[in-house]
Order: sequence, then structure tokens, then C-alpha cells
Amino acid sequence: MFTAYGGDHRRLRRMIAPAFSARRVDALAEVVADLVTALLDDLAVLPAGEVVDLRERLAYPLPITVIGHLMGIPDDQRAAFRGMVDAVFDTTLDVAQATANTVAVYAALERLIATKRAEPGDDMTSLLIAARDDEGDGRGLSDAELRDTLLLMISAGYETTVNLIDQAVTLLLTHPEQLDHVRTGRADWKDVVEETLRLEPAVKHLPLRYAVADIPLPDGRTIAKGEAILASYAAANRHPDWHGPTADAFDVTRVSKEHLAYGYGVHFCLGAPLARLEVTTVLRILFDRFPDAELAVPVSELRPLGSLISNGHQSLPLRLRPPASS
Repeated sequence: MFTAYGGDHRRLRRMIAPAFSARRVDALAEVVADLVTALLDDLAVLPAGEVVDLRERLAYPLPITVIGHLMGIPDDQRAAFRGMVDAVFDTTLDVAQATANTVAVYAALERLIATKRAEPGDDMTSLLIAARDDEGDGRGLSDAELRDTLLLMISAGYETTVNLIDQAVTLLLTHPEQLDHVRTGRADWKDVVEETLRLEPAVKHLPLRYAVADIPLPDGRTIAKGEAILASYAAANRHPDWHGPTADAFDVTRVSKEHLAYGYGVHFCLGAPLARLEVTTVLRILFDRFPDAELAVPVSELRPLGSLISNGHQSLPLRLRPPASS
């Protein structure tokens, strides 16, 4: 579905959309809140002032657990997916490493499919195995389509949310006046999420697409049919023609926070409501439990991921500092 076009894309999206219905996402709200609370409970018992890698202890485990729950991935298979998905987005791997990871990913997907064929449940993997095209020829997903759809849903539902949590927390802690807007009611957590998506999208660049027809540009140039395209969400979302002279500023009170972080048009991300639910829940509970949280290192020392695609940090060291009354 990620690279499909036209009628083929419509067929795949039509079959997969029910897996992300409003009912299914809404049903996860309590699950997500409980998971965030439990992860923060583990951090609350640490000695006051101890440095915690919030990416490792919260941003990572939450989305991998949520997507594992949603997809019906057995507990003993979840850990393997994390390392493999991380490697999918790691653009520093050489050809041999990337090839070996691809082989491992598809082996893991085959194992998951075999497990759910033998023991189907009320989960998305089972739903996709059983899916049929009611408006087409009635057939289900091919084996390749099933594998690739699972890969897309697991990887996009995990890696991107990790980065969004990472970037939202970083931006709030380095812009305390913006956090104050939320605390005083001038903005809410949804505003924070949308402004983070605009300014620091979880995916910086999307390689690689090819023009299926000539694409004329406003400046008179043309992207010719067959030419490669590298889409840069990070650049588009900061364009001054779209967001004015303050396009590079983090402002949760910005009137228009429009962005392309979840794609556009027919390729708009099906999982966007779930990601928004996860991140708003994290921010609300995190800053309620630890209102005095702070970065443990200067922001200049946060190291970016080794990826042309993913926009996050290798680690996010924080001092959480629970309120004295707790």
C-alpha cells in the first residue's frame, strides 16, 4: 500500500481501513493510559534526581507494546521486531547489513502470520489474514501484500511514534514558555502534538518515489516521468510561504499548524489517530506526574539518529524530579 498507485492502492486501503476504525482506536484509550501510568510508576521509584533515558524507558516501550497489542504479536515475538524495525530506518547500514535485516524481518513476519493462522484472535493481523475485497473480486490479500502490509503497520506504528514522543518532550523542555501555555489553558496537548508534527516531524525525508507522469512546478521546471523524488516533510512544514516568518519557531498557540507529517490526500496515514492518542496521553500524564522534569544535558548534546528518514535522538536523558508533595 505504501508504494501502490491508483486502483491498486484504493483496493488495498479499502481492505485495511477497517483495522483502524474509530471504534478500534477509541477502545485503546484506556489501554494506552494504563501502559503510560505503569511505565511512569517504574520511573517514580527511582532515586530523586537520577538521570533517566526517557526514549528507552517510555518512548520506546509504549508504542511497541500498543502496536503489539493491536496486531496480536505474541509477547515472545515483540522484542525481535524492535531491533529489526530500528534497522529498517537506519540509513547508515551497509548493503550486507541491510540485506540481512530484510531477511530477518520477513522471517519474523512469516512466523507471526503462521501463529495467527493457527490461532486467530481479535487483532489486526487476524483481521488482515481474513480480509476480503467486498467491492472487487472477493479475493483477500496476496501473501506478499499481507507481509508488506504487516511490515508497514508495525514499523510505521512504532518508529514514528517513538520519535514524536521524543521530539514533543524535547521541545517542551527547551521551550518552557510553551509548556506554560498548556498549563494556563492558552493551548492544550493536542496543540503541542500538531506543532511538534509540523516543526519536527517523525519522518524527515521519504526516499524514494518516482514520478508516474510529468509534474510541472510553479517555477516553470518539470519533474519528468520516471525521475526520482525525495520528499522532505521537514522542509515543507517550515516553508515561509505556508507558515510565515516564524515557520522555524515552536509555537503551540500558532493559529494554523497544518503540516504534511502524516502525508497527504489518498496516502494520508491511516494510523494518525492512534499516534495522536498515544502522544497526547504520554504528555498529559508525564507532565502531571513530573511537572519539574528537565533535560539532564544541554540540548546541543542530544545526538540525532543515524538516519536520513527518522527524526529523533539516540537517547533522551532527563531528570524527572517528582513534586516534593509526592
